[in-house]
Amino acid sequence: MELTIKPAAAEILKNKVAENQVMFLALNDGSTKYSKIGGTCTIGANFQFVVSDVLDPDYNIPVENNAGFTIYTAEPETTFLGDGLTLDGRWAMLSLKDNGGIIDGGVTISKNELVGVTASDMKELGGKIC
Repeated sequence: MELTIKPAAAEILKNKVAENQVMFLALNDGSTKYSKIGGTCTIGANFQFVVSDVLDPDYNIPVENNAGFTIYTAEPETTFLGDGLTLDGRWAMLSLKDNGGIIDGGVTISKNELVGVTASDMKELGGKIC
């Protein structure tokens, strides 16, 4: 898998990721161990970069990129990622797209924390999920 990282996006990532860290391009729709949000209306629509000091065997698909970052993704994520994958940045926001259009206009960056969604999270999120 290949990802073109535009200069503005590379700048945003460089401010968040140390040279020795890796990133996982992960869904953030409630379907992964790194997801904090989600619901049926967000399946495949929300992505995040999870910054980690260690590799995760579940995220074992290398994502080649032109900016020199070490990025991996997992098999479930590839379902939503097409040809021409591009990451751009604007106003400190990251946008992920492919040849089919915008995948996620608000890609987040988070630290490696296995979170999962709890019942109290769901209650707190209330109407923000579906």
